[in-house]
Amino acid sequence: MPMWLQALLWGTLAGAALVLGSAISWRWRIHAKTVSTIMAFGAGVLISALAFELVDEAETNGGLVATVAGFLVGAGIFVAANFALARRGAKHRKRSGSQQPSEQESPGSGTAIAVGALLDGIPESLVLGLGLISAGTVSPAMLAAVFISNVPEGLSSSAGMKKAGRSAAYVFTVWGTIAILSGVAACLGFLALDQAPAELVAFITALAAGAILAMLADTMIPEAFEEHHLLTGLTASVGFVTAFAIHIAGG
Repeated sequence: MPMWLQALLWGTLAGAALVLGSAISWRWRIHAKTVSTIMAFGAGVLISALAFELVDEAETNGGLVATVAGFLVGAGIFVAANFALARRGAKHRKRSGSQQPSEQESPGSGTAIAVGALLDGIPESLVLGLGLISAGTVSPAMLAAVFISNVPEGLSSSAGMKKAGRSAAYVFTVWGTIAILSGVAACLGFLALDQAPAELVAFITALAAGAILAMLADTMIPEAFEEHHLLTGLTASVGFVTAFAIHIAGG
């Protein structure tokens, strides 16, 4: 199977976890503490993956300067974009409670939430394609981390969308589109950087890692802490060590 097609399929699979989480949330009412527990676990998984799978690999292949620069640029881009979207109604896009505004309360917030969800998901999928460049195969730990974290993202955000009065057509169109674009992002990441210098690949990999960490701090962890409180740290730690074990097992 061509590598670009592998990137497309793995990225789409990872993005499909958002649809899975959304479907669970739409079909059943999940207790807020359960949502926050899963969210905290997913945050820990992603933190572990970006540390051991992304930043470490970027520094090894492309050097410290490219890695640090890319990481800070990625975090800065995410924060700036998130700030702009928050002012348009997407601040609480991952919240499962009643924090999300309805379209009547904040006209245009539906579009902002959709763009925000895309902003959250693309960096995670991009690194799957980049992993094929450096390792020749998708990283089991990174794939597992993205999939595991995407389920609670879709679950929590969709619960909030439902409470804000958004329709099933809107919710599943958003997540279905993002799942497809996740595959496209992974594919384009591979095609665009397949023959690129190691320093550039390291820069882009670290950029995605910086964006992911900023996303965790700004969106996932606040949702996890709101209901889970003092157990958030423990649950995130379990997620971290789970992803680390997958990393070690995968070689």
